[in-house]
Amino acid sequence: MEPTEYIWLYGELVKGNDAQIHICSHVIHYGSSVFEGMRVYDTANGPAAFRLRDHSQRLLNSARIYHMHIPYTVEELDKAMLETVGANNLGECYVRPVAYRGYGSLGVDPSKCPVDVAIVTWPWGKYLGEDALENGVSVCFSSWNRIAPNTMPAMAKAGANYMNSQLIKLEAIRHGYVEGIALDVSGHVSEGSGENIFLVRKGALITPTFAASILPGITRSSVIRLAKEMGIKVIEQNIPREALYLADEVFFTGSAAEITPISRIDDLQIGEGKAGPITKQLQKAFFDIIEGKAEDRFGWLTPIPEYKGVAV
Repeated sequence: MEPTEYIWLYGELVKGNDAQIHICSHVIHYGSSVFEGMRVYDTANGPAAFRLRDHSQRLLNSARIYHMHIPYTVEELDKAMLETVGANNLGECYVRPVAYRGYGSLGVDPSKCPVDVAIVTWPWGKYLGEDALENGVSVCFSSWNRIAPNTMPAMAKAGANYMNSQLIKLEAIRHGYVEGIALDVSGHVSEGSGENIFLVRKGALITPTFAASILPGITRSSVIRLAKEMGIKVIEQNIPREALYLADEVFFTGSAAEITPISRIDDLQIGEGKAGPITKQLQKAFFDIIEGKAEDRFGWLTPIPEYKGVAV
């Protein structure tokens, strides 16, 4: 991770090395945080944040599920993220806002701990590899299930939830794969360690429902909207594991992964073993918008304003 000069913390920009929290902060001991991952793209019209308002709103939604009151409005979060990117003079980059329970008291009860917010941004390339968008990635099904309904809320993007994701990812890497796919507790396809998943079968695009313990992905919803605009049938349903082996195409989506094809699952080649025709069609439509080659007809891009603040 390449460090940047400024981090937004406690409502203001501070030098990166000065952005520190107390060792007894509740988040360190109990994983009590919610966060986002948003990309800023170098478009033909300058740097722009992808679906800024949706990321800020999802952060607030995640916090609400965990009974965390974030002391900022959605508009203030938008502004702070733009300000942090601008202050670091970044073009294409990744933005990570995190709200966490800070220093107050130790114990499972978090009610006496303040909810603090930090925003970090840094340059970041392709999450699953530079050639992954074309040639795809080799993945496996994980022995770890996704968190079960009514145990931990999968619809919240919470730090504690990602302990499950770490087990999925670490297992996949140990066995020589790039990523793992988890099933839900009923044995249906859920998602990757940090990505939603789609398959293509007989021209239709199929993806798990929210009931399969998936995160409501922002890139996922973008792909669904683009597919419907193109006249591609979209089906949200329970998916058995073996359906992925028989699919014509399979791909991941996510703010980090973007639209990454899956070439092999459990050493079985999927389709042509690289990005298939529908995956390529969706990739082109997606990247044309975020690179400024096509009209931003959905209002997904927010320009990064020139930062005019005083140096910290």
